[in-house]
Amino acid sequence: MAIDLLYNVLIFLAAAVLIVPIFKWLGLGEVLGYLAAGVVIGPSVLGLVPDAEGVLQFSQVGIVFLLFVIGLELKPSRLKVMRKAVFGFGSLQVAVTTVILAISAWWLGLPPIAALVVGFSLGLCSTPLVLHLLGERKELQARHGRNAFALLLFQDMAAIPVLAVIPILAAGSLIADGVAPLLGEILLAAGAFLGLIVGGRYLLRPLFRLAANTRSREVFAGTTLLVVIGAALLMDIAGLSMALGAFIAGVLLADSEYRHNIEADIEPFRGLLLGLFFMAVGMTAQLGLLAQQPWMIVGLTLALLLAKALSMIVAARLYGTGWREATNLGVLLSQGGEFGFVVLTAAGTAALLGQELVGLLVLVISLSMAVTPVFFLAHVNWIRPLFVGKPRPKPAYDNPVDDSPQIIIAGFGRFGQIMGRALQGLKIPYTVLDINADHVEFVRRYGNKVYFGDASRIDLLRAAGADKARVLVVAVGDIEASMRIVEQVKRQFPHLRIFARARNRYHAHLLMRAGIHNIVRELLPASLELTRDVLIELGIPSEQAQHTIDTFRPHDEQALMRQLEVFGNEKKLIQTVQEAAQELEALYEADEEVATTAPRRNAAPRERQDP
Repeated sequence: MAIDLLYNVLIFLAAAVLIVPIFKWLGLGEVLGYLAAGVVIGPSVLGLVPDAEGVLQFSQVGIVFLLFVIGLELKPSRLKVMRKAVFGFGSLQVAVTTVILAISAWWLGLPPIAALVVGFSLGLCSTPLVLHLLGERKELQARHGRNAFALLLFQDMAAIPVLAVIPILAAGSLIADGVAPLLGEILLAAGAFLGLIVGGRYLLRPLFRLAANTRSREVFAGTTLLVVIGAALLMDIAGLSMALGAFIAGVLLADSEYRHNIEADIEPFRGLLLGLFFMAVGMTAQLGLLAQQPWMIVGLTLALLLAKALSMIVAARLYGTGWREATNLGVLLSQGGEFGFVVLTAAGTAALLGQELVGLLVLVISLSMAVTPVFFLAHVNWIRPLFVGKPRPKPAYDNPVDDSPQIIIAGFGRFGQIMGRALQGLKIPYTVLDINADHVEFVRRYGNKVYFGDASRIDLLRAAGADKARVLVVAVGDIEASMRIVEQVKRQFPHLRIFARARNRYHAHLLMRAGIHNIVRELLPASLELTRDVLIELGIPSEQAQHTIDTFRPHDEQALMRQLEVFGNEKKLIQTVQEAAQELEALYEADEEVATTAPRRNAAPRERQDP
């Protein structure tokens, strides 16, 4: 049994490693690569893994993790900024497309409920495929890119209640057994739903705080897996979708200080399991249908692409966009999507749809996804130039407040908090990462947005927005941790401008050797300011005391640079320190001579002016 399991794992990994990179190189995206890999190793081609249905059942855990990550991204502030595009344009498009496709399915002979499920599932688009195409052409921030993202976000949210309702729609015993059994199921589902929300609201943060205090990455990752799988199983026991439970758990943690760390820990599991799901879908694709009825399959695929493109253009025009943007969206979002696989599979499992019909529609969706990159490239080269004209005025939602951070502060102790208060007063967005869980919890009580996490982790920095940020402030007190962060960031995010806090001269030398020049020694400004006040207290005039400090600062910086040249050579370092002390004494003696001779130069004119 163990050998068979290892054999299957080896087959999946080999297929993914060999086939997915080819599809990425062709610009078709990872999703199609996984689908093709599944087709190759599935029963339709090589038959290396015969139990496609069993793999598909297990691989739906990937969708659970995907929904959890989507929930983590849905912060209330982000939805508020994009609410018009998400709920206005998104709901309009889903309604128009679902109605058109459902009526078509009903006309072809499906019952009303089945036709509605088919219309909705075919109306969903592929989030990873569309975002990949937009990112490849750097059009995510274009007008049609933002509208596409808003639409995909709404579709992801809309799929959740549909997945939850499918088991209820499949309760065919309503007429035979009466309303009581259905009411019992609804009450059980509602109780589980409320229990998850209430329990998660009051238990999740203490649970993650306890895990964070262990300082063990494995314990924290295990806690994340426990929450995701536990929430999914709770919904499954209540008769609802497992994905719904994971989504709710993600939303409950969206504003948590542990969000970035959770996202970084869950990403590898999500990616692998989601890839396994797409491979399982490819394994279940009935290529025999394409060989037996090629014209019907191709005709249905083209009909789906045309119907979705037209419905997208209609919805975009009703929403108020121009023809150029509407056609961009129509071509870009004309394919089926991975959530269509999920909804159709759930409907087939619940016996709302026949397995033959599910296989046919899965094949049609797969083919529509395969041809979308080609159609979009043709549209960009030949159709889009025809719509070049005067730019339309931007709608209000095109100028949102950017919630991606311009500044990331690593460490939020006394040093970092001062900077954070100043930035908050200027309304400059920033993200804070701190490794001390107790400290994070304490600081958040005062309204500060601080996230738990080790800023030396590349995955965590990427989850916190390091790809888009401009400045990283390393305010970590521990010297080794500070240098670890600097080394990782300079290697992985070379565009980030690094400003660092140095504990002492040794730390400053380490930072300078690492190529960091925006350095503040934490004790130097306060020490010089206090020295000036002490000199004034001793009777030295305030101007002279300030001049003493102004003389010391550049001299100390020059000495620091000279000592950097002999870093690691203790004998030469001692000699440099002694020479610097002698130079400073000479500077002060020269200043004293100037101060004593200056009154004599000014005395003669005053005497001549006396009567």
